Amino acid sequence: MTAVPASSDPTIGPGRALRRTRALLGTLAALTTIAAACSAGADGPSGPDPLGADSAVLLEDFSGRTFLPADNWWNLDISAAPLDPQSDTLINFIRARTAANPGADRRMHPDFGPPPYGIPYIGVSAREPLQAVTWTAYGSQSDDGAPGAPPGYPIPRAARTVAGWIEGGIGGGGGSGDRHLILVDRDRDLLFETWATRWNGAARRWEAGSGAVFDLASNARRPEGWTSADAAGLAIFPGLVRFDEASRNAPITHAFRVTVRATNGHVWPASHDAGNTAGAPPMGMRLRLKAATDIAAYPAEVRRILQAMKTYGLIVADNGSDLYVSGTMDPRWDNDVLNPAFHALNASDFEVVQRGWGAPP
Repeated sequence: MTAVPASSDPTIGPGRALRRTRALLGTLAALTTIAAACSAGADGPSGPDPLGADSAVLLEDFSGRTFLPADNWWNLDISAAPLDPQSDTLINFIRARTAANPGADRRMHPDFGPPPYGIPYIGVSAREPLQAVTWTAYGSQSDDGAPGAPPGYPIPRAARTVAGWIEGGIGGGGGSGDRHLILVDRDRDLLFETWATRWNGAARRWEAGSGAVFDLASNARRPEGWTSADAAGLAIFPGLVRFDEASRNAPITHAFRVTVRATNGHVWPASHDAGNTAGAPPMGMRLRLKAATDIAAYPAEVRRILQAMKTYGLIVADNGSDLYVSGTMDPRWDNDVLNPAFHALNASDFEVVQRGWGAPP
């Protein structure tokens, strides 16, 4: 979980990025179509439990839905929340500012884009057959399935072999990287997430480092001290920058997931530590884009993203590269738009909201 996340490559030239993006515009529809074919035998017989015809939808459009209660930490309006007394010190850590290098300032980066950059998600129905998952790292802190339901995660068969269903862009997950798998049960408002996910073809089973199931109608946190599929113990999906939201003519109404190079303990809403580096931000710390930052010149979809950073902020959820903001792996993203916009912002454009602000009494 502490691996440096994959990122949109800032060295890609505009022409190459544009050609690649256009070439991938048809990928989304193609992969969704492949799902049905794979369920019928791309990896052997489908077994006695056929998939529902409408079950698995890669990058399903959820822009018209609201996930988690309005007062959930991902949905909190923090635009008027108090500054943390140590805001400047914590921002200077992220900037990598030192006495020898007082002008250091890390720039922001979109940790998402066209494949293979970013984290995909899959919408499924309540009829999707459940697949058992064998835990390889944090089994004692993982959920075997949804509460009150048989064990298993509704993993479509396509994820075994088709690229683009698991973070990293390798069918079946591969053997390295964070390899998050995100499944949204649209019928039951349940979220299933795994980390270090891998289809073990030899053993005919799914394996993952850890996994968590979240009720998307609840504010329930992980037990204190527990991880999830994310280092901080938080859900990943509610904190992603999603194309369906950014392209919709409406505000984005939640915070985003962000990484920093090292962390020190955790604060609410996080439940899990992943480091004890002195002076580093804690997991769960929230950054806010300063209100005075001028975003008027950006395209509409970028303005929606940046405005959400002012209103809802960024929550530190994992160790990785400083100021890498998590989003979806989606062929419709355009690196020629994303990279310049994000790179124009530095750590000094942000401030730290009072740590733990918004926690229930």
